[in-house]
Amino acid sequence: MSSWAPTKHKTTNLSAYNDALKRRGSLTIWFDPDMTWRAPPTGKRGRLPSFSDAAIQTCLTMKVLFGMPLRQMTGFVQSLLKLVGLDWLVPDFSTLCRRQRTLNVAIPYRGGAGPLNLLIDSTGIKAEGEGERNARKHGGSKRRARHCPRTNGGHGSLRKIHIGVDEETLEVRAVEVTGSNIGDAPILPELPDQIAADEQIGSVTADGACDTRKCHEAIAARGAAAIIPPRKNAKPWNPTSPGAIARNEALRASKHLGRAIWRRSSGDHRRSRVESKMNCITLLGQSLMARDFDRQVAELQVRIAVLNGYTALGIPVTVAVG
Repeated sequence: MSSWAPTKHKTTNLSAYNDALKRRGSLTIWFDPDMTWRAPPTGKRGRLPSFSDAAIQTCLTMKVLFGMPLRQMTGFVQSLLKLVGLDWLVPDFSTLCRRQRTLNVAIPYRGGAGPLNLLIDSTGIKAEGEGERNARKHGGSKRRARHCPRTNGGHGSLRKIHIGVDEETLEVRAVEVTGSNIGDAPILPELPDQIAADEQIGSVTADGACDTRKCHEAIAARGAAAIIPPRKNAKPWNPTSPGAIARNEALRASKHLGRAIWRRSSGDHRRSRVESKMNCITLLGQSLMARDFDRQVAELQVRIAVLNGYTALGIPVTVAVG
């Protein structure tokens, strides 16, 4: 028997979650007067930056939220500062464009109780090139090309974003951006490395594309359980390492119980939560506004920071009812 009856769930905090959804649409914007807006001295020789990373990220956050070009966003932030009575200078568009390439984006998170259960998935997001805009305006070939991570070809390209989501809080804890030619398996070992070494990882859940030795060994190295469905034609590995031993046990269990029951009993079905988070990322824009790879990485990281802020306002709490 390899079937499993679907479980119905009920949301227990509808009122609080409804209030959280309304707060996500609030236009109230707070500026902390004690915020470090001007860049502090670095003690190094050479010209110092005029604005802190926090100031640059604040401006780029407004750009992501309201989908404005850099020049319009500069005027928008300037008007907000005037309304709250702050005489801070606003970075011009060229400063923002230059600093975005090297910005160290701060991604906030609350963290949960107990070990971190990481849910991993990836999706593609469009990044347009100059040739694609010209083709829409003047006509031309409709063929869409895909390119390597650090190029932006003539007709546009596709970036691939890989994220790791905390199962408990639904916050994004790890993110990597690559070109469309990079698969999920080579990137998975890099995502747990973004979690602090002193934070315990309970499990890492990913799809069958990550059923590789490198992935299982990287997960085992963090002392976590790998919840990865074995490939349909999977064969046992030589049990020479903790990752191979754990993978062979999952292979035997999936063959004995059936794949459907194994997915349910192991918790593989929880991966739907990270798929929902991917949909939220695309809701902030189906394509990227930045033109080169490094700026596109910063733009996606700012999106993640915005989404984690939304998530912190409240998430639904569900219980199984049958």
